This record gives sequence, C-alpha cells and structure tokens, in this order.
Amino acid sequence: MIFLFFAAFSLTSCTGDEVIEPLPKDEAYHLDKPSGFPEITFDITGNPVTVNGVALGKKLFYEGKLSRNNTISCGFCHIQEYAFTHHGHSVSHGIDDRLGIRNAPPIQNMTFLKNYTWDGVGHNLDERSLVPITTDFEMDSSLPEAVGKLNADANYKKMFKAAFGDENITGERILKAISQFMATMISADSKYDRMKKGNAVFTADESQGMALFQQKCTACHSGELFTDESFRNTGMYYNSQFKDAGRYRVTLDQNDWMKFRVPSLRNVEYTAPYMHDGRFYTLDAVLNFYSDNVEDNANLDPQLKQNGHIGIPMTGQDKQYIIAFLKTLSDNNFITNPKFAE
Repeated sequence: MIFLFFAAFSLTSCTGDEVIEPLPKDEAYHLDKPSGFPEITFDITGNPVTVNGVALGKKLFYEGKLSRNNTISCGFCHIQEYAFTHHGHSVSHGIDDRLGIRNAPPIQNMTFLKNYTWDGVGHNLDERSLVPITTDFEMDSSLPEAVGKLNADANYKKMFKAAFGDENITGERILKAISQFMATMISADSKYDRMKKGNAVFTADESQGMALFQQKCTACHSGELFTDESFRNTGMYYNSQFKDAGRYRVTLDQNDWMKFRVPSLRNVEYTAPYMHDGRFYTLDAVLNFYSDNVEDNANLDPQLKQNGHIGIPMTGQDKQYIIAFLKTLSDNNFITNPKFAE
C-alpha cells in the first residue's frame, strides 16, 4: 500500500521534548494509490513528501506549542482511535474549552481529496492547518508566535534542517510539514477492501447491506472514497446555536443555503457523532433521519425528493443491513498504526 524507505529511521512516538534522530540524508516517502482510488491531488511537486518531513510533521501535529497557551494541538481534536475525529463532542472544543461551530471531520485519504472542509473553503492541504492555528476558538495563535516558540527548541532546528535543508523555521515550512504527515494518512485496509481483493468474505447481512447501499446511497457516497465531494442540502434544520449555513458562508449564494460537503464514509463506525454539527450520535439516528425526518425546502437535494417521497425509503431491517455494510468500511489497522500515533 504505502512504500517507505527508512534506513535506520523509525516514525515512532515523538512527543514532548523527545529528540528525534533524522536521516543524515533525507529520502522520499513514497505514496502509492490504492486500487480504485482517485488520482493523488496533493501537490507533491510543490511539497515533496520525505521521511524527515513526515517525521517533523508528525511531531508538529501533536505539538501544543502551536496554540496560544501551549495546550492544544492538531491531535487534540483529531484523535487517532476515532479516525482522527473529536469523539464525543458534537462540535470541536478548542483553547480555554471554547466551542467551535462544526464537528471535527476525520483526517484520512486527504491525499486524494479536492476539498477538506464542510463548506469547501479549504482545497489546498498545505494551507489547511493555518485555520485551526489562527482561529480564536481553536488554537488562537499565529504563525509568527509558533515560529518564535519552535526557534527556542534546538531539536526543532535540527529537524527542520533535516527536512528542508537548513535550520530556518518559517510558517510556510510548519504548514508544509504538517500536510506531509497528513498526506500519509491513507486508509484502505477495511474488510470491504479485503473483500474486493478476494481476501475476505461478507456475511449475508453485509452483502445485503452493500446491495441496499448501492441502491439508496451511492448517488452521493460514490467511489472508493465513498464521497463524490459534492455540496448538498440534505434537509437538516438550521441550527441557530451555531448559525452555520454551510456552503452559503463561502459563496453567499442563496442556492447554497445549508449545503454541506458529502463526507467520506470510510471508518464511519468510529467517527460519531455525525453531520456537520454532530447532531446524531448513532448510525441508526442518521438513517432514521434520512427515512423519516428530512425537511422539504426550496433547495433540498433532488436525490431526496423522488417519486413524490421526501427522504430515502428504508425499512427498519434495511437500515440494519446498511449499518452492517458500513461497518465493513472500518480500518482497524489505520486507527492503531503506530506511525500515526502520538
């Protein structure tokens, strides 16, 4: 799946003040596209992924110094065992326990995505980490502040030199290193993937669930990433607590009111709660919404109002079959892999 050249180097835990010994001469970290996945969208030309760059990015991903009071890291809201989501929180909690407005999305297969946020405002992985670092309810810091803290750490100077050729620590390099690490987070070893390769067999319930999923869900959750990356109004009520109208916040086009990016369903078993504001805590609740509680409105997605019916017709048994299939998208190796761990 992913081929690495380590040469006496290991991406093991790199927390706190632990000194990481980089390669004397950096080597490429080769990303390989899993079968059926779309082409790599990550700008490898502008930001070549290297072993030392990934090691630096991993350390920065779990680095609290990127926040104003040194307590919040990327990994605080993106926890590996929950497919890098903020498990149990409807919306993310940041510095001083401030609430965000959205559920923290999983970090996986970003190498192949065109958009990275619920409203699509982010589409350059090298710039993605700038938002949480500088947003007042997330890390509430700035790149100059982060650079100043890292410059006081001799170990970081050594790691930046190994990754970028000299000890110069810059905001751009911080962002590029983090994105290199995130680019390696490829999840493609679920039971579904093994079944496709002939290395696993579905149960009767899982097979029935896949058939129902293909019939009722793939208009939006298509392809091997299980998302078409479109923006759709799925008939959810407007949450006045967070005042989030989705894609409309980016375009100010009324036609985009309450449209949100279709999320990938890989590892969905691990990523509760669900939807942009974490309003549903179980997969049963999600499917109950789509069968019975979709609100009709002017720009409701056409897929949800067909044949005179609002929502997606599903029986209780249909839902259990679909959930059985969705659980085959769980990649336990991904959420336990030490090369992504703190």
